[in-house]
Amino acid sequence: MADATQNNHPVRFAVVGVGQISQQAFIPGLSRIEDAELAALVTSSPEKAEALGQEFGVATYSYEEYPALLESGDIDAVYVATPVFRHREFAEPALKAGIHTLLEKPMATSVEDCQAITDAAKQSGATLMVAYRLHQEPATVEMIEKVRDQQVIGDPRFFTATFSQDITEENHRGHSGYWGGPIPDMGTYPQNMVRNLFHDEPVEVYAKGVRTPGREFNFDDTVAVTLTFPGERVAQFTISYASESAEQFTVAGTKGEISAQPCFGFGPGVGIEYTLTQEGSSESFAHDPVEQFGGQTQYFVDCLRRGEAPEPDGEEGMLDVRVNEAVLESLETGHPVTLEPYQRERTVTSEQVRRVTPADEPEDDELVDQVPQNG
Repeated sequence: MADATQNNHPVRFAVVGVGQISQQAFIPGLSRIEDAELAALVTSSPEKAEALGQEFGVATYSYEEYPALLESGDIDAVYVATPVFRHREFAEPALKAGIHTLLEKPMATSVEDCQAITDAAKQSGATLMVAYRLHQEPATVEMIEKVRDQQVIGDPRFFTATFSQDITEENHRGHSGYWGGPIPDMGTYPQNMVRNLFHDEPVEVYAKGVRTPGREFNFDDTVAVTLTFPGERVAQFTISYASESAEQFTVAGTKGEISAQPCFGFGPGVGIEYTLTQEGSSESFAHDPVEQFGGQTQYFVDCLRRGEAPEPDGEEGMLDVRVNEAVLESLETGHPVTLEPYQRERTVTSEQVRRVTPADEPEDDELVDQVPQNG
């Protein structure tokens, strides 16, 4: 494999799993990066392989042909965006082969799988980054630094959030069990946000789920989660696959509060906004939209060029997955789940912010061989 950190050619990406997020977000975002390019597609769909291979002028591989791609010398990196229960299947062999890997969140379906993926990166020296696009988004990082470092709200005491959308059962997210459902998919956003705002890890997890009458999901489609943090701090968020789209959060402390809306979504017209209130006086901050997928890819490529380890690494991915595991256990048992105290040394910083101009995204009806997630 050609080492992208030592050569002048663009970083050559293979996209593994060519579903909606790849067609509508990652590939358009990649087109905004001058020193990276699409080199191959890996898909189980012959229709996607033919149509998108021709559209982008790249080689296509079936999942069964993936080992040959890893040995071809034609790629430097993979973006893995399969359903989460197949993440380890594609990320681990890529890393073992020395192929740099940008892995969609959630990282995997177990802490054990997260560790195996992380170990593969350490053994080969290839770079692993979990695709937390908001870790490169200007407003998100600004809020984290204001709360964590500047302490603009004093000691943060509680966090609340909602994040919902109406997912069609025909989309793979709608019938793939818990790990395809709302908590691993969407709940990762508020739980990752509060972990970084509090700069700490939860020590107890409790969850309550319900199933909306008339819907046919094979999991709880709406889930409320309570996380208890050291220092008697608490976070609560509700996630749903069966309601009107909504996204917002509030973090309140001893000297003020921040409320953000929108705060988790992406798109050419989506700029994250928030209001800071201190002693009864409020100030609003509105950020222009940025290309979130292009920004995270640019940061990943920059890390490869510099030989630096990305901030959202395997440890960061694992810490969210261990919460996801605990949510599942709580849903199954009806009881709170205790987690061991943990302190992550690395932090999100403004140095990893990337401001990339938004790319045009294909409309849902332009997607190839894909049931749109919102029907």
